[in-house]
Amino acid sequence: MTTKLGRTAAGAALIVAMLVPGQAVATPESPPAAAAPPRPLTLVLDGSSFSLRDAFAVLAGRPVTAQLAATVPATMNQTRQGALAALANQRVYGWNQALGPLKDRPLSPEQAEQFQRNVLRSHAAGVGEPLPDNVAKLALILKANQMARGTYGVRPEVPQRLLSMVNAGVIPRMPQIGSLGTGDLQPQAAAGLAAAGENAPVRYLGREGPASEILPQAGLPRDFVFQAGEALPIISGSTVVAAMLMNAVYRATTLADQAEGAFALFMEATRAEQGSLDARTHKERHIPEEDAVATRLRAMVAGSGWMTEEGRKRLDPANYEPRIQDAVSVRAAPHILAGLRHALAEARRALVREANSSTSNPLVFLRPDGQGYEFVMGGNWDASVMGHLADTLNAEITDVGVLSQELSGRLLSPRWSYGLPANLAGGTVGLNSGMVQVQTVAAALVPEMQVRATPAGTLSRPVKDGQEDHNTMAMASVRHLQQNLDRLGVVLAVQYMMAAQGIDLIAQKMQGLPLGAVTRSLHAELRQHIAPLGDDRYLTPDLERAVWLVRNRRLVPSTAA
Repeated sequence: MTTKLGRTAAGAALIVAMLVPGQAVATPESPPAAAAPPRPLTLVLDGSSFSLRDAFAVLAGRPVTAQLAATVPATMNQTRQGALAALANQRVYGWNQALGPLKDRPLSPEQAEQFQRNVLRSHAAGVGEPLPDNVAKLALILKANQMARGTYGVRPEVPQRLLSMVNAGVIPRMPQIGSLGTGDLQPQAAAGLAAAGENAPVRYLGREGPASEILPQAGLPRDFVFQAGEALPIISGSTVVAAMLMNAVYRATTLADQAEGAFALFMEATRAEQGSLDARTHKERHIPEEDAVATRLRAMVAGSGWMTEEGRKRLDPANYEPRIQDAVSVRAAPHILAGLRHALAEARRALVREANSSTSNPLVFLRPDGQGYEFVMGGNWDASVMGHLADTLNAEITDVGVLSQELSGRLLSPRWSYGLPANLAGGTVGLNSGMVQVQTVAAALVPEMQVRATPAGTLSRPVKDGQEDHNTMAMASVRHLQQNLDRLGVVLAVQYMMAAQGIDLIAQKMQGLPLGAVTRSLHAELRQHIAPLGDDRYLTPDLERAVWLVRNRRLVPSTAA
């Protein structure tokens, strides 16, 4: 049995794009085998059927062509005409009235076009690292899909302009810092300026330059004129938070798979009791995710001779006593890992709703009597639900990091590991210090995770002269979550590396007893890239190789759903 993703020969590429600041980067020993190009993806957006499968394909880097469904332009045009007619009798935020603290300032029809440009210019004030290209691309697609619902009052040309950029490979540079989760105003304004053909930076074919220059090079018209009421729907709605949370769910799902694999390898190294995985126990708890985790773990260690009484006797038969039960971190691991799976399921449900909802303000609806359209002003841009889900997911991610670090620490102690050599030293213990400092890497990252797991969604503060007096801080929540996903990848790499070392150190005494079907393949994958530790050696390259394996989804067990 092999792991879920394809395997390459020994000595695969070892360029480790370490996302945690301060980490070194290993030099590749040889290039990876050429992968088949991903299949193109065609998305037809109708405002109601966008799926997480679609989002994950975009995030995975599949080539994308996106277009509006055939029926959408007519619906949008009809709403647009109704919205313009309604302006004759209604003062409307962002259409014939100014924004934010200036909402009471009227705008004349002659000012409408200039106002659209000014809105984008004044709100494009973000700083910091830009969104990753695939996340920015997904944000544009989500915005276009939400506009396709026909409640924003914009022309179909607006989402079509966004999609033309996606299809041409032009990605706006959308800074991450500035949004309070109350509309993602700054990053989305940057995208709007780029779509308008101003000098906002975009990326195209691996280089960055002003949209005014890049758009024509990509075969697109340089200029696009936003008409009355069309700038506000560009910046309103927490579309960037949604795209970032989708990316976090995509990444966290794979890390959850690998956390289960790392735990199964730990169980083999410590010859753990299998009773904690008994199906009867987990069915009695009535938590579906817990039952599913335990089922996968049982499949990973199926056939193991190490996790038996015979296996546990092998290290010291003369002094063997039945273990009775393992430590809490071992027995409760399925429950802890299930917490992460539960949070992921909740986030998935919310994100599907978000992708197919109207999240701008104001919205345009047909009047109840069917006589024309009217504007309704509300707060559908609010990202509270997504922000709190991100905080919850971050807490679960951090708890998995804490668990992983604790398990790695157990492997260093002969008492806690039930007889593994101290520090997992491969040579003479004392003369060799083994892997004690590898484990310290995980211990150093866990407090950073814990600090950044503080829920930003509880830290609202008023801005804009009190007009925006409650803010979700959802952008901070998803940014902290993304950073902790980076850290968790390193923490799991430590656990994988140390569990494999523990297995190799006692393999001689365990001769004739097999590892489980899946744990055997996980161990083999690690050993294709990282040799067992004998006498002490320079360990940074080894750990970087392990991180590379985790980052590139090479340690996803074959049991992962």
